[in-house]
Amino acid sequence: MTNSEPVEDRDPARVVVGKIAGVFGVRGWVKVISYTDPREGILDYTPWILEHGGAQEVRKVLDGRAHGAGIVAQLEHCTDRDQAAALLNATVSVERSQLPEPAQGEYYWADLVGMNVVTSQGVDLGHVTELFETGANDVLVVKGDRERLIPFIRKQVIQDIDLGARRMVVDWDPDF
Repeated sequence: MTNSEPVEDRDPARVVVGKIAGVFGVRGWVKVISYTDPREGILDYTPWILEHGGAQEVRKVLDGRAHGAGIVAQLEHCTDRDQAAALLNATVSVERSQLPEPAQGEYYWADLVGMNVVTSQGVDLGHVTELFETGANDVLVVKGDRERLIPFIRKQVIQDIDLGARRMVVDWDPDF
């Protein structure tokens, strides 16, 4: 799961699972970019907590399906194109309690965002601000004295993840 929400504004009881990216048709359906894997998994969670324009609202998912590279969904109290357009660019979050526990050695991206990243020699590289997929492997975006893109490759690059201490140790040259 990725997003560009400021790290300090995150509510640990919620996980961002997508974003409303457009309108679909004239009956209030919305196009959604899903950060879940599989992408249709976002439809398994309801209600959605929508955040847009500084406001928050809770909406139940009434219907949805895969459509092209994304998802389309019908939300309660959204019955026409204008109501759907008012939700454009809203982030979609769900309560963390709705998510299954990850398997041993697996992590939700939301749990990695905000972690302090240090090299195995103790050099502080900054904090994880987001992750993204490349096809070959996921990539961490780490911002400190500058932005670094670090491949999320367990054991080879990612040496240790301590969720409790919010710290990740990487085998990475600080000059990269």
